[in-house]
Amino acid sequence: MLTIPFGKQFPASSNALNYRHIQGIMKLALPLRLAALATVAFSAFATPFTPAKAAEFGEKEVDQDDFIAVAVPFGENNEKHRLLVIQQKSNKRDCWSTSGSSPVKVDPLLLNFDFTGICGRTTDSNGYSIRASDQDYGLDYLLRIVQRDGELKLVGTPRGSDLQEVVIGSTRGLGEGYLKIFLKPGWEFTKRTYEGETLGHVYFSNDQIALGGSQESPDSPTFPDIANDTYQSEIEKAVARGFVSGFKEDNTFRPEAELTREQVVSMVVEALKEVPNVDVAVPPEVSSSPYPDIKASRWSASKIQWAQENQIISGYPDGTFRPTQPVTRAELVAIERKVAEYAQRQRGQSLELASTKSAQTFSDTSDHWASSLISEMSSYCEVASPLNETGNAFAPDTPAQRNYAAAATLRMLNCIEGETTQAGETQEANPEAQQNINY
Repeated sequence: MLTIPFGKQFPASSNALNYRHIQGIMKLALPLRLAALATVAFSAFATPFTPAKAAEFGEKEVDQDDFIAVAVPFGENNEKHRLLVIQQKSNKRDCWSTSGSSPVKVDPLLLNFDFTGICGRTTDSNGYSIRASDQDYGLDYLLRIVQRDGELKLVGTPRGSDLQEVVIGSTRGLGEGYLKIFLKPGWEFTKRTYEGETLGHVYFSNDQIALGGSQESPDSPTFPDIANDTYQSEIEKAVARGFVSGFKEDNTFRPEAELTREQVVSMVVEALKEVPNVDVAVPPEVSSSPYPDIKASRWSASKIQWAQENQIISGYPDGTFRPTQPVTRAELVAIERKVAEYAQRQRGQSLELASTKSAQTFSDTSDHWASSLISEMSSYCEVASPLNETGNAFAPDTPAQRNYAAAATLRMLNCIEGETTQAGETQEANPEAQQNINY
């Protein structure tokens, strides 16, 4: 028997290793002690662009002393800066310390210990955006740090020509290292909410100004290319949850694009961060390669290492991970199951996944290595469902597309949180029906 990626096993004669190779993803440089930015090919998972209808989001007030905005240097000569937001979640240990004045230097203490459950860290625009006058402006503004007038300024740069730049905060001076950003009067930290649930997303909020901008009508789809997609409703809800987003260059979702192995890892890790009472302490960087074909400097290295250490994924028999190779629908479902088990373990629950409906019989999985797994996950909020939601074929070895991956991950999250969804509609879970699968 061979150990197959993501922990599955099947005979050596299987052709499941025969995947199509796709072009590798460009790498960007890591900032000191921070996670890498996603490449253009990965922009759908970690880009500063998450368009969604403002009406879908609410906000929750937070203790301002529990948050700090930091300008973090990066680049060859540390001439550029990017935004880091740190949250103090508990008083067990300090997540940062400050010293000096004009500017105030920040020591990110959370980088020196396992900050699970103690600190929160947001390093890209999947995790923060602007909110003004009860409107979400993730679609209209990009947060960035610029040097002007002898200090660093946190500004909201408009994406359209009909808007003006807004200054949110500044460092009150220039200096080396990590610098504190002081918010301007009227601005404060808040948390994004969705359907009454508090998410990890941080707002820079100001209820005293109106920025204008192009908010979409409630009846229009978030992305034009999902208007007729089977998974439109679930894609929009997945985008609202923040674990997947669109492509900023053309405001598309590209629902039928294939998902790579490193992209799916990043997607489920981001999804786990949204589950209440589940800590996901992904290190900001790694010192060594988690697999021979993944350099420590690769944008996905820290998430892949974390997923590996928590038994969510594994590599190939030859020791490689093959990050840019498409993930199959069977492998996607296997990962979703591992993620659900991890979440339930973190929440002190049984690893048995409670069935919410009868398992579906597929026409093409009886002799597949993942047959029992696919059957189990079809009864778990329909995480495993027919190809394009029609017929009775699952197509286990077909590359997973972005639309189904977003829907499957959303269903998995809803099941973890006690909700069930089917084609975007809510139905009541049956806690009595449980199925124990040895896998």
